[in-house]
Amino acid sequence: MKTVEEIKAAIEAAVPGAGVTILPNGSPSAQHSLLLDTEHAFAVAKFLRDDPELSLDFLSNVTGVDWLDKEVVEKVKVTKQVPKEVDGVQTMVDETVEETRKHVEPGYLEAVYHLFSMKKKYGPVVLRMRTKNRTDEVELPSFTPVWRAGEYQEREVFDLYGIVFKGHPDLRRILMWDGFKDHPMRKDYVEPDDFEYEPTAHDKVLQRHKEHMAKIEAEQGTAGATA
Repeated sequence: MKTVEEIKAAIEAAVPGAGVTILPNGSPSAQHSLLLDTEHAFAVAKFLRDDPELSLDFLSNVTGVDWLDKEVVEKVKVTKQVPKEVDGVQTMVDETVEETRKHVEPGYLEAVYHLFSMKKKYGPVVLRMRTKNRTDEVELPSFTPVWRAGEYQEREVFDLYGIVFKGHPDLRRILMWDGFKDHPMRKDYVEPDDFEYEPTAHDKVLQRHKEHMAKIEAEQGTAGATA
């Protein structure tokens, strides 16, 4: 099996301009990933499948990851004018001081693909792609035209995370119903208070159903009293 470094080099030689970054995995599995730029990702996928040395002919798994906005705190050294007494005279001098600065790095959504070669008997090779943000630029190229096994799995990632896979032949919800709003696997997803039709009798759900119905009955009672 080729190393990720060798695969990265092969991609860059075969697909001019392709951006490939190795994301190390420090766990015992050491399954390092290759982060692809979205512009060249589809061409890279076809190369990985068709190259006789790599022959990554099987897509076993597609999943999504939601990365929230992150506050970054860093120490920086800056030069400032500060008052200082020099030879008995108060004057302004340059002095290097350390400041703490904060900024927010926007979050993004990530699609992760696990590839194997049935022909060469190795894998997985892990690919990742990232959207520009979590709001209005959530498109990624679909790999389903390259590996048909991605069809349902990309639909699932679209349904639960909201990643829009451009080029997918049939991108629509697969677990939630068509009129459902939002994406339930996002970290900031808020469950709707709509438990009146929930048929599940698990204790936790049943309790929420009771609380929901009590609230509705109270509201209706208030409305009736007002009328």
